[in-house]
Amino acid sequence: MDISENIKNFQDELPKDVTLVAISKTKSVDDLLEAYEAGQRHFGENKIQEMTEKWEKLPKDIKWHMVGHVQRNKVKYMAPYVSLIHAVDSLKLLKEIHKEADKNGHCIDCLLQIKIAEEDSKYGISADEAREILDSEEFKELDHVKVKGLMGMATFTDDEKQVKKEFDHLKTVFDEFKEQYSNFEILSMGMSGDYKIAIDSGSNMVRIGSEIFGARD
Repeated sequence: MDISENIKNFQDELPKDVTLVAISKTKSVDDLLEAYEAGQRHFGENKIQEMTEKWEKLPKDIKWHMVGHVQRNKVKYMAPYVSLIHAVDSLKLLKEIHKEADKNGHCIDCLLQIKIAEEDSKYGISADEAREILDSEEFKELDHVKVKGLMGMATFTDDEKQVKKEFDHLKTVFDEFKEQYSNFEILSMGMSGDYKIAIDSGSNMVRIGSEIFGARD
């Protein structure tokens, strides 16, 4: 599979306002470099240790996205360099990110993960729970963390109507939040199998793995 060609195809295909995050988990540093040399700068990983090892070896203008579920005790390892944390689902986690960002003297951008899928296996919180976090006095005191938007994962199904319904719902929530909260600008939804539907529903950040790097090793 030609990684650089796949990157170029996405660069041509995606609307200009949609950010491509190349999901590089389990892929080698050489694979990432090939994507990097084709102009890709946003990479997503789901394990903090693996992401940190790659960060140490790769060019420093790469923007690293943590797309997996985050354990609070591991935040400190990525705090020096992570660009965006996609799957934040509690005030406790935001407090931990704030604490570690403060130690590193900067601010870390995050997305709240909203549960839109009907499957039980997907993490996330409801729109009401997200609103509760954003309206809380505790959150307002966290000046080293910024919630820049929302992330969601649709049900894994061939039923495109179902997927579209879930993405449309998240876009509606996003638009409501954008009216109320400052800093809201990122709507991260859509992966290799459903990114076209997600973009159609208003996503401006897609997370693509197998369509760039091939099936998982």
